[in-house]
Amino acid sequence: MTEFFIFVASVLTALLIGAVVRHLTGFASQKHSEYAGNSPTLVLPRDLAGEMVCEGLIFGPTGRVTSRFRADFTITWDGPEGIMAEHFHYDDGTTQEREWRLTVAPDGSLRTEADDVIGTGTGRVEGNALGLRYKIRLPVENGGHVLDAVDWMYLNDNGTILNRSQFRKYGIKVAELFCTMRSKENSDA
Repeated sequence: MTEFFIFVASVLTALLIGAVVRHLTGFASQKHSEYAGNSPTLVLPRDLAGEMVCEGLIFGPTGRVTSRFRADFTITWDGPEGIMAEHFHYDDGTTQEREWRLTVAPDGSLRTEADDVIGTGTGRVEGNALGLRYKIRLPVENGGHVLDAVDWMYLNDNGTILNRSQFRKYGIKVAELFCTMRSKENSDA
């Protein structure tokens, strides 16, 4: 019986160490300060504005592509406050609408709200990057689960924004998203 408890303790210890290492070194552990000196400098009212096209992939928990999408964004700003209206077209024929309400503070911090976001998302712009955290409720047809989301967006020299997002439930990654966002006038679409 003692050997069984030693085995269970060893497995639990290994899982705990793995979780701590992932937390300290994984995607979500990035810090805004790591990007402070990077250029081009991301300025949301300039770089995330007007008519934009977004194309991306959603990966399931096994790392396989589960969905592809294209979205049209219309982003307007009134000083530090912005509205980002999104219209998604998924490869299975479904569509989705979302409207983000954004507020950028002079220090680069960001507050976000949307109807499917629980509470307020928070983030910060530093250098060429934006890191954002929020809780999102999936549509009922997708289970209605509330997921912890971490988004990182990076501005490229050509004005394209690359976005990588991870979604977790109980600390376990259940989905990942990768997409590009670019001005419609610079789009081949």
